[in-house]
Amino acid sequence: MNRLIKKANILIEALPYIRTFRGKTVVIKYGGHAMTETALKERFAEDIVLLKYVGLNPVIVHGGGPQIDKMLTRLGIEAKFRHGVRITDEATMEIVEMVLAGKINMEIVELLNRHGGRSVGLSGKDGGLLMAQPLTAKSWAKSLGKDLDGDDEGDFGLVGEVQSVDPSLVLKLQQDHYIPVIAPIGTDKNGNTYNINADLVAGAIAASLHAEKLVMMTDIKGIRDANHRHLSTVSRKDVQRMVKKGVIGEGMLPKVHACLDALVGGAGKAHIIDGRIPHALLLEIFTRKGIGTEIVS
Repeated sequence: MNRLIKKANILIEALPYIRTFRGKTVVIKYGGHAMTETALKERFAEDIVLLKYVGLNPVIVHGGGPQIDKMLTRLGIEAKFRHGVRITDEATMEIVEMVLAGKINMEIVELLNRHGGRSVGLSGKDGGLLMAQPLTAKSWAKSLGKDLDGDDEGDFGLVGEVQSVDPSLVLKLQQDHYIPVIAPIGTDKNGNTYNINADLVAGAIAASLHAEKLVMMTDIKGIRDANHRHLSTVSRKDVQRMVKKGVIGEGMLPKVHACLDALVGGAGKAHIIDGRIPHALLLEIFTRKGIGTEIVS
């Protein structure tokens, strides 16, 4: 009986959050181990479908770096990186689009539908969702919050950054009660296709939708301070100061900048959570303390 009462108390704790967030949009950047381990993928799908059933509007943006590397290796194509960015020529771009918009996107859609959701797969090319422009070393340095040792020139190939977002198609899908699943690929006005960092795409989409929340699923608990203590809640200005002081490490910088861009653009809050924890999304959104780091304006 005590176990049953405990379950009831958990539902009661979630009730005010369900009431507050009903009808609101939550953009989720899906990546890390949560995207590759079978058990975690199942839990993720359950979380997303539950969010939809209790009245939230989840929008998923996914990455796929490890899967792209695996396919390139199978095809005998060497993966090349510069400042952490995949150098993307035309041959590599074909593989990137095939893996992201074809294989991974369809797998996520199938997984959600199998768990009772109604999801639709998109890339940023659909409906003019993401207009892109070539990524420069200077703009990437800004995302990293650091100087690239004077290397502000050079070409990443068909790697882009978000120039603009037209959320019309996503809004239409939400009105029709679908869950949009978005691959981070965009196009420019000349029809060229670009591979875009999924963190930055998620931030831009969250801003364009004025999402209630942007949730970044990672393989770490969240943001730590200079003394390596986990921060449950932190302000946008404090995060900016931590970036300038080098407290936030390089691997987290694109995620943090995506969160900051989302907040500046009109999103309510941003969260960085450890997707390796089963049901991480529910624990972050529907409990008082959460499990990750909440960034507030």
